[in-house]
Parts: sequence; C-alpha cells; structure tokens
Amino acid sequence: MNIVIFGPPGAGKGTQSKFIVNKYKLHQLSTGDLLRKEISDNTELGLKISSIMNSGDLVSDEIVSNLIEKFISNEVFKNKIIFDGYPRSLSQAQNLDELLKKYNQKIDIVLKLSVSLKSVIKRILDRKELENRADDNKDIAIKRFKNYEKSSQMVLDYYKKSNLLRVVNGEAGIVEINSEISEIIDTIKG
Repeated sequence: MNIVIFGPPGAGKGTQSKFIVNKYKLHQLSTGDLLRKEISDNTELGLKISSIMNSGDLVSDEIVSNLIEKFISNEVFKNKIIFDGYPRSLSQAQNLDELLKKYNQKIDIVLKLSVSLKSVIKRILDRKELENRADDNKDIAIKRFKNYEKSSQMVLDYYKKSNLLRVVNGEAGIVEINSEISEIIDTIKG
C-alpha cells in the first residue's frame, strides 16, 4: 500500500506519517527529510537546497524528483511507502504517478490533513522550540501556508477525480487524528 499524506507545512504530516509507518509497517518518504539529509551531509546540492529553504521558497521539482526516484526504485520499499510532503503541485503528482508506474506501483490513498493557518503557526512555533529548525519561524510559516494553498487545489482535484482523496480533521488531537486515519486505511485495505 502506498499512501500520500497531504497538508500545509506544520499540519502534522510528519507526526501522522510516523504513526502510519509503525502501525502498517510502511516506509516514510519525507521530502523534507531527504532535503535536510542533503543539507546535513554538506553536499553541493545540500548547500543549494539550504539557500532555497531558508528563503521560504520551494525546492525545484527536478531536485525533488531525483531524490524520490532513488527511494522508490529500491525494492525494499515497493508498495510500502507513505509520501510525506510530496506531491505539492499538479506536475509533481503526475510525475509521481509516472515514477510509480515505472516501478510497477501506484497510489492507494491520499490523506489530506485539513488545518487552519492559525493552527499551523502555533504548531510551527512550538516545533521550533523543540527541534530548533532554522526554517521554522512565523514569516516563513505564513509564506509556506500561502504557497501550499495556492498550489494545492489542482493536486487535490487531481486525486479527487481518481477517488483517492480522503479529508481528515487536522485540527483534532493527535490520538483522534490517528484513529480517523486508521479507520480510513483499514476500510481501503479491506
């Protein structure tokens, strides 16, 4: 089973992905983690990514696609992936379908965590206190939320047309969100 978890930065995708990974024995593909690994490894690509992320902009589709293909081409992860933070645009969604098709896989379900800007800002500021991430601040949170809102509608429509989209109340507590997600996945799995 391959799952996409969707929502603005700070919606709780990472938290929910970890829950899904543990419960359903999947592998989390977090574009944020892939990008931060490049940065922490101090690669040439990592320096470029760092500059882009610190300005609040999104990293190019080409960079992200190459990192993702490396991951999904690994047989260990075949049909056992939760995509956290990808796709963020219609072209990325179409690219993901093509990459998965290339490796005889598909998306089984798309979970959208529905959450307000106010909640996102609070969560990001709380996360900054805990994780001390350089890219976590109010201005960048607002910019990313607006970028997400601007680009997400076409992606949501794309998955809705394929009957893959399920909306989850991202304003609820972590345990309640876990429960709602479990019900959705268990229904799909049959």
